Amino acid sequence: MKYHAPWWLPGGHAQTIWPALQGRSGSLAVPTYRRERWTAPDGDFVDVDWLDAAATAPLLVLFHGLEGSSSSHYALAFGRWAQARGWALAVPHFRGCSGEINRAPRAYHSGDFEEIGWILAAVRARHAGPLYAVGVSLGGNALLRWAQEAGSTAAAVVQALASVSAPVDLAASGQAIGRGLSRQVYTRMFLQTMKPKALQKLAQFPGLFDAQALHAAQDLYDFDNVFTAPLHGFKNTHDYWQRASAKARLADIRLPSLVVNALNDPFVPASSLPRQNEVGSFVTLWQPQQGGHVGFMAGPPPGQLQTLPQTVAGWLQSHT
Repeated sequence: MKYHAPWWLPGGHAQTIWPALQGRSGSLAVPTYRRERWTAPDGDFVDVDWLDAAATAPLLVLFHGLEGSSSSHYALAFGRWAQARGWALAVPHFRGCSGEINRAPRAYHSGDFEEIGWILAAVRARHAGPLYAVGVSLGGNALLRWAQEAGSTAAAVVQALASVSAPVDLAASGQAIGRGLSRQVYTRMFLQTMKPKALQKLAQFPGLFDAQALHAAQDLYDFDNVFTAPLHGFKNTHDYWQRASAKARLADIRLPSLVVNALNDPFVPASSLPRQNEVGSFVTLWQPQQGGHVGFMAGPPPGQLQTLPQTVAGWLQSHT
């Protein structure tokens, strides 16, 4: 597997921001999804967007990243790839990310392996063909955590999985995104949507958390301390980031798994990434020098995003 960024897109920030802007600008074709609303085990709901194919065709389940959706640039890229090859695609939305606030006093988080588990089990029960899973960024870490918890039973659900740009060491990534240019650009962008959603949740459940502390939060550490950690059973941000990180238990995975991280990812420091001798025989690491955070754009301006789905899906299909 090889990747080299185009000459006109230098550096990790450019390789991260430009692909995302392409998705937001509407320049990427948006497929016609079919949406289903599923009832979660706790009575809440999850919206799943589908691109249908033949009943026995391969099905790719894509778990999006922080504040992502089926309209994120990487979801559109994987959707385009799947449609061109006769694959089906399912994009489950983490709670609150489908355009409608969810009902329960919870949201989603980087270690949400139980959510991943019931979604994959439900998909497996209804699909006759091969099943693969890809998790992007936050969704990638959560998917790896599911594989770790499921152990040898994971292979009965999916044939193979991949994580893309996952922050497998959440503390290292939290520190990286909380300083310098990353703080000014990415942290500010995430908090612009995360804070209003949290306040909607507070309106549903008065007293759920301290509104003043939420307003004062200036980075993801503070936000997670006020909202994410306590709502999902963690003591604080430190406890959440430690227990939810996938890095320490990658050797527990028992099905073919590809872990993709560019070494110039502004969110995920190269120094925090695992080495091949730390992850066990089921896990393959692909750590190209370039690519940014879920970027991997190729070709002449304005670029195309098919290199990532082509490489990842090709690897998945060849490891079953």
